[in-house]
Amino acid sequence: MLKIFKVTAILEGISYLVLFANMLIIKTNNPELYHTLLRPLGMTHGVLFIGYIVLAFLLKKSQNWDLKTFAIILIASLIPFGTFYVEKKYLENKANA
Repeated sequence: MLKIFKVTAILEGISYLVLFANMLIIKTNNPELYHTLLRPLGMTHGVLFIGYIVLAFLLKKSQNWDLKTFAIILIASLIPFGTFYVEKKYLENKANA
């Protein structure tokens, strides 16, 4: 399950950045394309975000995350590039073992 969480963290981070790119770059240059992409990108990001949070709660006990670590992992989902930080700092060595 840790490997699934690792993949979800990476995909959630990518989807977050793609959603920002759609908002900041495409919206200003091509509003029609922005509206066309908004629903599928938003839905994808939403599903990955919920999956990230649910998996974090499921893994909290098995990974022995203290409250501080768990809070960092949850808050990272709200910050751009945050899930990449979590994957590198908290998941990289454990998922390979």
